[in-house]
Amino acid sequence: MTEKSSLTIIILAGILTMTIADSVMATERNFWTQSLYFENDLFSGTDQNYSNGVKVSFISPDLSPHAESGKLPRKLLEAIHQIPFIGESGPQFTHKIEFSIGQNIYTPNDISKHELISEDRPYAGWLYASTSYHRKNIVNNVAEFMDTVEVQFGMVGPASLGEDTQKFVHKVFDRPHPNGWNNQLDNEPGLVIAFERKWLLHPGLSGIGYDVITHLGGAVGNVHTYLNSGLEIRLGWNIARNFGASLIRPAGSTKLLVDDAFSSYIFGAVNGRAVLHDIFLDGNTFRDSHSVEKKNFYADLAGGITISYRKMMLTWTQILRTREFKNQKNDHSFGALSLTFHFPFFE
Repeated sequence: MTEKSSLTIIILAGILTMTIADSVMATERNFWTQSLYFENDLFSGTDQNYSNGVKVSFISPDLSPHAESGKLPRKLLEAIHQIPFIGESGPQFTHKIEFSIGQNIYTPNDISKHELISEDRPYAGWLYASTSYHRKNIVNNVAEFMDTVEVQFGMVGPASLGEDTQKFVHKVFDRPHPNGWNNQLDNEPGLVIAFERKWLLHPGLSGIGYDVITHLGGAVGNVHTYLNSGLEIRLGWNIARNFGASLIRPAGSTKLLVDDAFSSYIFGAVNGRAVLHDIFLDGNTFRDSHSVEKKNFYADLAGGITISYRKMMLTWTQILRTREFKNQKNDHSFGALSLTFHFPFFE
């Protein structure tokens, strides 16, 4: 598959998801939630490992049959609830669908070398489109837990356009030219199916307060196969009724709604991952390629701040990721910036 055909498929998938979204939208002014995500280790002064991630997502209003905006057929909801761990539903639940397009880029430590660096991770890109289903349990207007099922489909290898993206950005911003992309992973279609449940253990109140969020989940596929779990603590003013900081990871979305009230809070979080398979370290699934000996467990330690006002939320997060493979010299640090807002794009 060529790079142009791969990009065409992703664009067509995006158009298709938007068309589907528009067909199930309510005719009333119930805004969708849009989110823009940008993650890069440039914020930490490096250019290696997980080098860059971008994602654009669109999350629907409540599509429950019992909601005023509800357009999701009851039979479809019944089919969704046959999925393991999802269980039954009722009027205490909201149901939302999310459509996303994203790209991740991974590089070794020294991007100046043309030759293969056998002891360091492969060059790799991941270009994907995804669809997610979110079910949130509401009790007295407080979200107590949320289930997310996400399916990602895309391309690893030259068709992911990772090489083109990095070289273009480095040229525009006069950064060092990456010379080793000839050693990147080969083209391979990728599929990831992920599930995650998040619990809001101590809902914050109006004014100064705190809350605690935990999560447990996992993913299976030829790109990622793992189990993950973590904890987040937030402290601040009018803490948002969501499920914590959203980073670019399968089933990780949390910002389904943004309120009008001013909100500001700091947070600290940890996410541990037990890894069975990671194509960006293990190499291509169906052919020989460059690979490294991965660690079966790593963790992300994160801290940041969120400010929200008038249906717009801005979050800055700094992440420290422990070493992912045996010959990795240091832990990896990168920054994440996300903007979530309501816009009457879908009406």
